[in-house]
Amino acid sequence: MPFTVWLTDGAARDLEDLHRHIGVRDSPDKADHVLQSIERQFDALSGTPLRGAYPPELLALGIKEYREVHFKPYRIVYRVSDDAVHVLMIADGRRDMGALLQRRLLEA
Repeated sequence: MPFTVWLTDGAARDLEDLHRHIGVRDSPDKADHVLQSIERQFDALSGTPLRGAYPPELLALGIKEYREVHFKPYRIVYRVSDDAVHVLMIADGRRDMGALLQRRLLEA
């Protein structure tokens, strides 16, 4: 049975901001390509949600509650619960992910 994939408000904002940023900085076609590729990651998570790795920044703290998949350079951070996947954050992996994960996940 497939898992339902939900985007938190923060993840939905991340996706909108990312699409807008790429559309302005690169091209609308590139922005659409990235959006579709990330959406394919959501589809894959629906079938195999435990395939993602633990984010190394959190694993170093002993936290195994979250997982991530990549569409390079973007990292999609999520949590699996019951029959659902909750996407919590979509971020450019070239950012300071330790600080971003702490601010968005651990302090929430």
